[in-house]
Amino acid sequence: MEKKEQERPASNNKEIKWGNLRLFYAVCIIVLIFIVTVMYRNSEKPTGINLGRIDTNVKGTTFIKTNQALIEQASKNWLPNDLFWPTIFLDNVPNFQIGELEAIRYNIRVLRDNLSRMRTTDKIDPLTDKAFNALSNDPYKWWMPSAESKLKLADKLLGEYYKNVLSRKSNFYPRFDNFIQLLEQYASLMGGVNTKLINASKDVRRIMVISEDVKGAEKINEIKNVNIPWYEIDDNFYYAEGVAYVLYESFKAIQIDFKDIIKSNKATTLVNNITNELGSCNFEPLVILNGDTDSIFANHCLNLSSIFNDARQKINSLISILKQG
Repeated sequence: MEKKEQERPASNNKEIKWGNLRLFYAVCIIVLIFIVTVMYRNSEKPTGINLGRIDTNVKGTTFIKTNQALIEQASKNWLPNDLFWPTIFLDNVPNFQIGELEAIRYNIRVLRDNLSRMRTTDKIDPLTDKAFNALSNDPYKWWMPSAESKLKLADKLLGEYYKNVLSRKSNFYPRFDNFIQLLEQYASLMGGVNTKLINASKDVRRIMVISEDVKGAEKINEIKNVNIPWYEIDDNFYYAEGVAYVLYESFKAIQIDFKDIIKSNKATTLVNNITNELGSCNFEPLVILNGDTDSIFANHCLNLSSIFNDARQKINSLISILKQG
């Protein structure tokens, strides 16, 4: 009898231990499923923007609303500054969003410095100035102020500027010189992005740093050594796609707000081709590969660079057409 009574507590202890262990495993599985679910739901790139109803008879409204919609879209799910959420383990979409933000900054800077002023000596529109300053905030800041709060502020300020343009309190000047300035900024941004893409090839160690002179001709400034780590290859790829996504949406707006200039210079087909090529930059490989030129594996950065650079060359051609009048 005594022996049986001693065995019962021992078996009970084993059951308690197994029960606790099963509970621990269950909690771990639930947490893992939660993390994977959150990461999966936040790993999709945006598919497009909805501008709603716009009075296209007022020049500039489509361009302003496009940038406002892009900012609003990013602010709703900004990932680069996440610290205490499973999305901290993501890097593709955060780099895509950083590329988006960089291109939006270029848009708003030209809007502030050129498109909203008759002459560069005129007073800067305070709403566009504040919007650009808000977008200049550190995109990785979690608080004081957070990146999201600054994006929402920029969205609000552009909304006020949009209303002022409709009521003629503020201006938007879709002139030749302003259009050229915008395109030149795009070409400059795309040149830097393309350099990142072509330098991602693992057989590149010494590269030529190329810039453009005032006439648009390329020139070699210097030769630099580069060594891009394998884990940064996909970062450059998704950053470039983020830039291309914003430029694609921007060119759709340009086709409306600068329609008269484009038509008068017989550049409609060229602008359509630029827009289509920027749209073609949005593809999603299962895995970003970095194969050699003679390898059976793809080099996705160079593939993207090919499309991206074709669009950039066409933008340079459009600039030349506009300058020739």
